[in-house]
Amino acid sequence: MVTGFSAVDWVALAFFFLAWLGYHAAVERTLAGRKSLNRLMNVHRYAWARATLVRDNRIVDTTINSSLQNGTAFFASTSLIAIGASLTLLRSTEEVLAVLGELPFGLATTRIAWDVKVLGLAVIFVYAFFKFAWSYRLFNYAAILIGAIPVLKGGEVTPEMERAAWRAASVNTIAGRHFNRGQRAFFFALGYLGWFISGYVLIAATAGVLYVMWRRQFMSDAIAALGNGPWPEMP
Repeated sequence: MVTGFSAVDWVALAFFFLAWLGYHAAVERTLAGRKSLNRLMNVHRYAWARATLVRDNRIVDTTINSSLQNGTAFFASTSLIAIGASLTLLRSTEEVLAVLGELPFGLATTRIAWDVKVLGLAVIFVYAFFKFAWSYRLFNYAAILIGAIPVLKGGEVTPEMERAAWRAASVNTIAGRHFNRGQRAFFFALGYLGWFISGYVLIAATAGVLYVMWRRQFMSDAIAALGNGPWPEMP
């Protein structure tokens, strides 16, 4: 083929995108996804917002939100670095192709195939950057909404306070959702790197990433920790 892509490459690429979209749908769109770690933590985001209603001093709450925002800023900056690194690969195509040709499991490729693969990797990191940048902005909005929650007066929580806390928790939850999508792009980018060797490696790497992510969301010790309590047993 003129592009240098074989049938295995097209099958592997289709598997990659189906795995990404399928995992996204399973975690965020299905009933089974309600038992995922991300969805369970959303419940605690709302519990956190309700807890702010009985606190006059909300320095702790703004500090927690700031830590979430700072973590998002780190990943957004990392995305920009990854984009630059990906585009830099386009300047050393000939050297890289020579190295790949010497690998025992590497398949022969063309310059246009290499360039397309590199641009695809850059697109993944661009997507991740937009997710992290938007998440950062939403955490900023959440901080404002936390500050807008009325202070408790007279020892009674009013419906206005409940609605204000709900808005803060909802925006915080949406920010966390976009942050998770950005991280998901990073994980799948690791699987995508297998395509630079061969389509077979892309399939294997994508399957490995998918298994690790699924296990962390549904079978990890963090899931077990959310179900335990109120205190661990003494040894």
